[in-house]
Amino acid sequence: MTAHLATMFIFSGALVAGYLVAALFFLNFWRSTRDRLFGFFAGAFLVLAVQRIVLAWDLIAQRDTMESYVLRLAAFVLILIAILDKNRTPRASA
Repeated sequence: MTAHLATMFIFSGALVAGYLVAALFFLNFWRSTRDRLFGFFAGAFLVLAVQRIVLAWDLIAQRDTMESYVLRLAAFVLILIAILDKNRTPRASA
């Protein structure tokens, strides 16, 4: 294993940990508020963590596949859906 590849694995591991922490925070916010925005964001960060794992797996196998990019696209589409859903739902009058 080259130093460059080892560094990429370390950064991927740090990103996976960060994504999982963010997903847990949003999941905690969703549990306390039941706001769907937080649920969507928790799901998006979970998908981003899985995407980094798939990307690292592809580096080990020395192949270039599209799965990791499709997962990243799915995460960003989830975020976009969350924002659109939040802006579309009617707000209770004060």
